[in-house]
Amino acid sequence: MSTATVRSVSERLSAAGTANALELRGVTKRFGALAALTDVTITVKPGERRAVLGSNGAGKTTLFNCVTGDFLPTSGTIRLFGEDVTNFPAHERIRRGLRRTYQISLLFTGLTVFDNVYLACRGVSRGRFSMLRPRKGDTLVQSAYELIEAVHLSDIAQIKVSELSYGQQRQLEIALALAGAPRFVLFDEPAAGLSPKERAELVEILTNLPSHIGYIIIEHDMDVALRVAETVSMMHNGRIFKEGLPSEIESDPEVQELYLGGGHG
Repeated sequence: MSTATVRSVSERLSAAGTANALELRGVTKRFGALAALTDVTITVKPGERRAVLGSNGAGKTTLFNCVTGDFLPTSGTIRLFGEDVTNFPAHERIRRGLRRTYQISLLFTGLTVFDNVYLACRGVSRGRFSMLRPRKGDTLVQSAYELIEAVHLSDIAQIKVSELSYGQQRQLEIALALAGAPRFVLFDEPAAGLSPKERAELVEILTNLPSHIGYIIIEHDMDVALRVAETVSMMHNGRIFKEGLPSEIESDPEVQELYLGGGHG
């Protein structure tokens, strides 16, 4: 990332003081009689990398939807860098440095890798409504190429997205999520459908993100999640039932019995 980008991020982090990156307190989400989330409380520090694990239906994606503003919680509070954003719409949370990837790819397949990343950078910039073409030396162009390099796609920057492999499209989605110097990112199953080689590359990309960018990753692949996370929260039936270090979660008998059939090793 450029020096100007890093400086901007540093200034924003300083302004946030010692506030936690994300705080959920008693968050509950009901759909009629169904409780998808029940009294979820999570605290994530600035720069922290956390995995949220659990079987299908545990409430992980609903949790993300509440954090991003796609759903408003039925009760409870959500704070982002100390600010109560519980009732904020999604775009206001984006303005405050929150980003997200989705399980299903959301890309402009008829455009190139560079075009997709440039548009993402333009979309969160002050000049996003300008009709002028970017000029040589445009800082957004530079930022786009830096993000493309960060996700290992420099060699195919001018290739149309429709020609990329599924794994390369997932890497591109990470670049889009990093546009505009985010402070916190939610990664929704980024390893789903990837080959072993692509998963190894994903681990390298996430591990090498700038230290000021914290994130939560939802992931069914325990090997990926436990390699890129510093802390782990386990969900079951819409609740957080266990938290700890990756080594603690991996060796926990209850976790092994409930999610891994007792045979993970």
